[in-house]
Amino acid sequence: ATGMWTPVITLVQRWFAFHRRGLALGILSTGYGLGFASMGALFPLIVLHLNWRYTWYLLGLLAGIMIVVNLLLLKSDPAGAGYRPWGEAEKEKTDVLGQPPPGEANRLADIFKNRNFWLLGFSYFAIAYALYGATTFMVDYAEYQLNFSLEKSSFLATIHGLSQLAGVLIILPLSDIWGRKKTILISNLMIVLALTGLLFTSSSWVMLCLAVGGMAVFYGATFPIYGACAGDYFPREHMGTVIGAWTPFYGAGAIATHWISGLLRDRTGVYDHAFFINITMAAVALILIAAVSEQKKPIIWKKFPSC
Repeated sequence: ATGMWTPVITLVQRWFAFHRRGLALGILSTGYGLGFASMGALFPLIVLHLNWRYTWYLLGLLAGIMIVVNLLLLKSDPAGAGYRPWGEAEKEKTDVLGQPPPGEANRLADIFKNRNFWLLGFSYFAIAYALYGATTFMVDYAEYQLNFSLEKSSFLATIHGLSQLAGVLIILPLSDIWGRKKTILISNLMIVLALTGLLFTSSSWVMLCLAVGGMAVFYGATFPIYGACAGDYFPREHMGTVIGAWTPFYGAGAIATHWISGLLRDRTGVYDHAFFINITMAAVALILIAAVSEQKKPIIWKKFPSC
């Protein structure tokens, strides 16, 4: 996950101007939703007609193709390739690779003393816990607790993936207008409501699909938009470091929710307790984001002509 999100989001924030990053991340993130939706529809057929190993062979092949494409086409920085960030006006031209002014060398250490860094990090932990806890176990929940067929239960992954597409193409571009903090507040609130619906959906297939779809609309936007906050609240040259430093929060949330949710399900035979904790963690993520200081324009080192 570190190797995927940290460089990808850093790359997007280098190549696109401040007010175009949400749109760029939205377009980029459609690939994630399409991949998820395709897995939900295609993998059961592969398992049925071949066996489960072939699904992993397919994933390995696609990863190999991705390496070749990235090697041939990807450029790390617009300045190194002779371009400006897309959407940046001529008068805003900056030296992305420029060195910070004298006296700014300790800015990296100051980042870890910044209150917003820790509030965003722990919010990231809480929302990762909530979302992964619901997404990982939703198929098992539908099949074994709600007694839907395996075909119907697996189809939730396709609903999840397609809903992500809608979310990243709507929510992330709107973050360029609303601001990242306000967008995350709205997103986390809707996740709380969707997870509540998932827990109390009872045996209604329609309500279950609506709850999963509603959660997924904001799920797809969550991880890119948290990463985008690095460029909004911290200096551009440290974006990769900030996103990388937030990744352990994400990882800890993902690890904890799988252990705790699985253990609770095995001990009790139901997902009620685990899903209630997911709702609580999503609410905690919402509260922590509300405590983040108002967004300031990110620090960009200007390149002035010499006198």
